[in-house]
Amino acid sequence: MESSLPYYQPHANEVELFEYAYNNQLPVLIKGPTGCGKTRFITHMAAKLGIPLNTVACHDDLTAADLVGRHLIGDGATYWNDGPLTRSVREGGICYLDEVIEARKDTTVVLHPLSDDRRILPLDRTGEVLEAPDNFMLVVSYNPGYQNFLKGMKPSTRQRFISIRFDFPAVKLEQQILSNESGASEDVVKRLVSLGNALRSLKDHDLEEAASTRLLIYAARLIKSGFDPVESCRCSLVEPLTDDLETAEALMEIARATFGK
Repeated sequence: MESSLPYYQPHANEVELFEYAYNNQLPVLIKGPTGCGKTRFITHMAAKLGIPLNTVACHDDLTAADLVGRHLIGDGATYWNDGPLTRSVREGGICYLDEVIEARKDTTVVLHPLSDDRRILPLDRTGEVLEAPDNFMLVVSYNPGYQNFLKGMKPSTRQRFISIRFDFPAVKLEQQILSNESGASEDVVKRLVSLGNALRSLKDHDLEEAASTRLLIYAARLIKSGFDPVESCRCSLVEPLTDDLETAEALMEIARATFGK
């Protein structure tokens, strides 16, 4: 039932587009800032489509074997252990690589035969060539704000995917999300969204990252449970955004003004 799905509030036509991509066996790339709802969206869509979800949090040390699998030794014998990518290809479902550009470039090469019309996964270690079933879907995400000359998705990889761009929600929509996720009052929700947008205007000036919807939800939950609003903003918004004491104090001035203290 629709009401039992993980909560997600659409921003535009991303739900419809994702369903069309799934039905046409197309891989999807989702790009957007940290905390804007990318992972929540994938969780929602996997439940909506009724298929398993294997999520991989990519990092610098992620190897191809971590994705595909490796031989292990147990009880005096050697056996093959599927990685999350291989498991998804065998069983169907979504394999979601979160922050894929954090993985080593030689690791992402294993995605190429799965992200074109072949839809196969060669397993050199076992000699198998797995064909992806119709209900397999490859989804990757990253934050374009982290891109640089050393970490960026190669065009030859990026052009294998259809792409959905995410951003922070419009004011009314973000208020609705905070209200649903926290149960905070309308006044608190409006103040937090206003504060969030004020802090976002400082990105690339005093802050490396923008205040995410996720952090606003954290603050709203603390306030709803009775914690001091300004201190909620300090621990949920200000301290996660900066380590610099002067910058933190400047942000706290905005928080105090927002909550009238």
